[in-house]
Amino acid sequence: MRRIAGMLGSGTMSLYRYIETRADLLALVDDAVLGEALVPGELPADWQEALALVARHTRDAYLRHPWAVQVLQGRPAAAVTLAGPNGMRHFEQSLAALAAAPLDTAAKLDLLAIIDDYVFGHLLHAAEWDERSGQGAQAQAAADFMRAQIRSGQFPFMATLAEDPQAESLAEPGLLAARFERGLRLIIDGAVRGAQEA
Repeated sequence: MRRIAGMLGSGTMSLYRYIETRADLLALVDDAVLGEALVPGELPADWQEALALVARHTRDAYLRHPWAVQVLQGRPAAAVTLAGPNGMRHFEQSLAALAAAPLDTAAKLDLLAIIDDYVFGHLLHAAEWDERSGQGAQAQAAADFMRAQIRSGQFPFMATLAEDPQAESLAEPGLLAARFERGLRLIIDGAVRGAQEA
């Protein structure tokens, strides 16, 4: 609160007239980011495309604010469940995306939860990647250690993987977005197949 007050050129106690606790502040931050995650205009008519678009917008909003994922991660479950207006709009948009899906209510809610888990897992991974790539000498030392361990012969599957050019290209940071798209498509396609088999 002190730091935010300083950034706003205000006294810390002045902020408490508007925001009582740190949890309230985090709820406002979360709701602001979710406002950026909303898909503007109409959703695509195809429910699979609509759901994928909502997931992409959510990912993109949090990628613009990578600190938000880390800060919001430690909140108690009770705080997470109290949605603000943008959180409610985001959930409404997600439900609208699934309106035409051939799934019952439980399957729709499961799919939304699975996609949320996937999106936020991807965001955590992207943040870790950024942090590691920004560590320079530490990252190089860790890579050297791993290479030495692989050469020891104790990790034959990792050694084979290290020699595979495909594996090396999959580690490039620019491919995180492509991997996100592949995973998202697999999740949605899996939900469709599951509904057809039920």
